[in-house]
Amino acid sequence: MASAPASHPIIDTTGLVKAFGRIRALDRLDLRVEEGEVHGFLGPNGAGKSTALRILLGLIRATSGTARVFGLDPWRDPVRAHRDIAYVPGDVSLWPNLSGGEVIDLLTGLRGGADERLRRELIDEFDLDPRRKARTYSKGNRQKVALIAAFARPARLYLLDEPSSGLDPLMELVFRRQVQRVSAAGATVLLSSHILSEVEHLCGRVTIIRSGRAVETGALAELRHLKLTHFRVEGPGAAKLAGLPGLYGVLAEGDVAEFDVHPADLPQVLEEAATAGISGLSVSPPSLESLFLSHYDDPTGQVP
Repeated sequence: MASAPASHPIIDTTGLVKAFGRIRALDRLDLRVEEGEVHGFLGPNGAGKSTALRILLGLIRATSGTARVFGLDPWRDPVRAHRDIAYVPGDVSLWPNLSGGEVIDLLTGLRGGADERLRRELIDEFDLDPRRKARTYSKGNRQKVALIAAFARPARLYLLDEPSSGLDPLMELVFRRQVQRVSAAGATVLLSSHILSEVEHLCGRVTIIRSGRAVETGALAELRHLKLTHFRVEGPGAAKLAGLPGLYGVLAEGDVAEFDVHPADLPQVLEEAATAGISGLSVSPPSLESLFLSHYDDPTGQVP
């Protein structure tokens, strides 16, 4: 009996390099996103996330390395690749003399037209007035137009680059529901963000990028074992604990100190805490933020 053919990732980059003069925005980036997953793409501004997405969209050409979307080279075959992609940038510019509704129709028309029922529901959920001219929209409303256009027609792949930028907390919840909806329908989502709570809530897997290179990738459940644990201690011994070597993000004031601890250093901190003379101790479980900071902080808590 013949074995089933191996599945191919929706996104696959290997050794991807993009140089702008002497500056390398991407430095041998490896990124793999499997079909049907919501994958978080984490890193601060300037880490190379948007450059990677522009290459995946075929908007710019890589200096070296390979990038594949649906098995296609997005630079050589952008039309076929774009057919099943919905894209939302983090800073949306609209045609100023068109209404919001006209912009939505124009953008969805490029992919075959909107599902009219879904279009109406999204306009209601995002609380957008589609009759107003785009030039009158705030940043948040411009973002809503792009999100509605992306979600109003099913796509196989959603490339979202800081998509909730400018949205208020209520609209962020609407955005999250839409990501969950398309994911439940089988779509693949690559969510580029530096909002850690957003990624932690939506994504099953994450890739952390630093200086154009992936420094950590995997399922959140697996990566939690590598994260820092947050301590808050109170009492006269708090300063002593805060002075231990190897701590991250140390904040100390009077008899209160907060800091993060690498798993390898937990025994020493707990041993010291038992004799340091503390009156209060709280320990928070590892979070995605602690993993993120472990790649960007040095032991003194300073970002390099």
